[in-house]
Amino acid sequence: MKLHLISHNLCPYVQRVVIALTEKNVPFDRTYVDLSAKPDWFLTLSPLGKMPVLTVGDTPIFESAVILEYLEETQAHPMHPSDPLERARHRSWIEFGSAVLDDIAGLYNAKDAEGFDAKVLALRKKFQRLEGELAKGPYFLGRRFSLVDAAFGPVFRYFDAFDRITGHGILTDLPKVAHWRRELAERPSVQGAVLPDYPQLLWRFLERRPSHIGALMAKRAA
Repeated sequence: MKLHLISHNLCPYVQRVVIALTEKNVPFDRTYVDLSAKPDWFLTLSPLGKMPVLTVGDTPIFESAVILEYLEETQAHPMHPSDPLERARHRSWIEFGSAVLDDIAGLYNAKDAEGFDAKVLALRKKFQRLEGELAKGPYFLGRRFSLVDAAFGPVFRYFDAFDRITGHGILTDLPKVAHWRRELAERPSVQGAVLPDYPQLLWRFLERRPSHIGALMAKRAA
């Protein structure tokens, strides 16, 4: 059945699904929606009003974790480990990636320096934990690209912008994380998960935040 992905041009959860579809060589159509002006047809497909939504024929599937599992069950080129226990561990780390994204949102929405610094510390602790979990690389599992990698490819995109704004120190002295970040950035499926103007769109999004990071960017531009 025909697959159609309803997307937003900045959503990291959409990127996870695009990466998985690309790695599995699955053809799909794509429609972008402005979340500030959600059309009625989108709200019909997505009861939670969130991205992404994958329509399979006439049936919509929402929530990225559910979509990824559906693709694992129905498409070739599995990205989860075959062992049930290891597969469950990977699902756990995908959820950990979602928690990292929550902290990133908290970082760019923090109203003041105190709130910003609290999120820097929370993210630092999470990446320190990841440093201890990573294998020799280049990917989370080792040489095999997995759904955990698909989940974290979008995470590191934010740091491409954060590194230009402030010396946050979140990823300092974490060599395995640094190596993982570089390898994910070079993966064609990760590169192709966003439009070419993604860095500029993200920069403008951050610049417009009524937050501490927005103030830092304004000061930098002055």
